[in-house]
Amino acid sequence: MIRAGLIGFGLGGRVFHAPLLSSVEGLELAAVVERTTNHAAERYPGITTYRTLDDMLADSSLDLIVVTTPNDSHFEYAREAIEAGKHVVVDKPMCVSSAEIAELMKLAAGRGTMLAPFHNRRFEGDFLTLRKLLQDGSLGRLVYFEATMDRWRPAPSARMPWKNDPAQGGLLLDLGTHLADQPLVLFGNPEAVDAEVKREHDGEGANDCFTLRLRYPGFTVMVSANTLSALERPRYHLRGTKGNYVKCGVDPQEAALSRVTRIGGGPWGQEPPAAWGTLAVDVDGGMVTHPVEPVPGDYRLYYAAVRDALLGKGDAPVSALAAWRVARLLEWAEESSKQRCEIACDWSEEPN
Repeated sequence: MIRAGLIGFGLGGRVFHAPLLSSVEGLELAAVVERTTNHAAERYPGITTYRTLDDMLADSSLDLIVVTTPNDSHFEYAREAIEAGKHVVVDKPMCVSSAEIAELMKLAAGRGTMLAPFHNRRFEGDFLTLRKLLQDGSLGRLVYFEATMDRWRPAPSARMPWKNDPAQGGLLLDLGTHLADQPLVLFGNPEAVDAEVKREHDGEGANDCFTLRLRYPGFTVMVSANTLSALERPRYHLRGTKGNYVKCGVDPQEAALSRVTRIGGGPWGQEPPAAWGTLAVDVDGGMVTHPVEPVPGDYRLYYAAVRDALLGKGDAPVSALAAWRVARLLEWAEESSKQRCEIACDWSEEPN
């Protein structure tokens, strides 16, 4: 049994990490750091609550530490956990800069510990489905890929005020981490990025809107997000030489996890037919349209891969290098927005 300790029990810890750690065979949610409250113990009887990180890191029975706190604390907490000889999962973004990620990578390599970012949206049904469509050639040669993650949040979050702090990276490091990660998974490193990163809400605060145009040989990727969209845009829109694919709506897992402490038996991550994406393909000069049954999403696959990696049965589900690539791409995006020009991506500087 791999015993895990959770740093923080806010939205990320309560909705994502705690239920998932409690739902994967071979993993045990054993401890949490809560400074003044006991919310985790109320939901998970028997768990140990520590008031300080030092106390939890002194617990030799813990193998894995999960960092799910405000962005600017990720580096320091992960560093302390690695130095204590623990394996570490860090919620996205892994750090607020690529330089900090590179430093953690070097430290983890020296200590022989696993370091992995929580890029859970790789395990959503809509992403798994479009990945399958690209692999089987249903669209022909891809010419355009667009992904969006819009929200309607006319006021700053009262539960997470730190998200409106520019030092935390704003929406670009929040949803942008997911949106940048997916094309890197699908298509590799882009040649260049042309971006607009800005604030649309009144008053001062963090960026809350961005559009990134990623240049690849022969096709274009557009990813964007904002917090002033009351009407839905497609989550994904793909165009190819044989047809198009459009998917609206969001993966149902987050909403389902917010209602449980662990995942029980039965179907999981499945969408009703009304939420399925639509594929339109050219057949003998005529367009044929039909719904695409999605591959069920399952965030548990992330932590199952963490378990297997710690048992020496496979690699981490997402590498720290992947987190570095995302962070570096978003830094180039910020530079592009400030200079109002396309920025070439120099991937030769990747850390070992």
